[in-house]
Amino acid sequence: MRLAEMTSADVARLRRKPVVLLPIGAVEQHGPHLPLGADILQPLAVLERVAEATGAVLAPAIPFGLVQTSRPFPGSVSVSFDGLRAYVRDVLADLVRNGFSRIVVVSGHAEGVHMAALRTAAKEVVDAGGADITVLSDYDLIYASEFAEEGEGHAGKIETSRLLAQHPGLVKGRARRGTNRIPRHAVVRDARRYWPGVTGDPGKASRALGQRIDRLVERELIAIVRAALRRRP
Repeated sequence: MRLAEMTSADVARLRRKPVVLLPIGAVEQHGPHLPLGADILQPLAVLERVAEATGAVLAPAIPFGLVQTSRPFPGSVSVSFDGLRAYVRDVLADLVRNGFSRIVVVSGHAEGVHMAALRTAAKEVVDAGGADITVLSDYDLIYASEFAEEGEGHAGKIETSRLLAQHPGLVKGRARRGTNRIPRHAVVRDARRYWPGVTGDPGKASRALGQRIDRLVERELIAIVRAALRRRP
């Protein structure tokens, strides 16, 4: 079920409200070869199957996020920490007001400060009572799996492989291997001095690898949704 395609009467008829899946992404550079919306395209492709397998409701995606490292690159669009936190908090609170007490927030954008804004928003709603909210990035699952590799990251082999599996027409060739050389713990004004926008080797990407990674994410998210259903908010 898609929340945006349901009627008000459909929602009212739900005796036991299912889990809501809330996708969140970002609009940011992903090297010269991947689309700016890669961080929303990736989780959406998987969440559609998760919703079908679990009976969860798929909410409309929030496409914009907090982009810090990639912000100087052309095409990157960021919102502020407080803006994102407040917006997501309001969406979560109103889902709960409508009786959807179990919510799984899945962000395709995994930047730390972005995720902190999402978790802060969720905590405010949970503290108000009556809500069970899970917040994660699909990359939390990937980087804890056998697919994680030292030196691979943003717009590298993994992301390129997933886009090849999901939206091959949006992948414009392969970028050169890149390394993030931002000094450790440093706060820099323009990351382009130290980083080409790609971490890892997109040349090693393949559609088959992307399909395998997506199957892992799908399995893990199905388990997370089913666990949320068993809990009492």
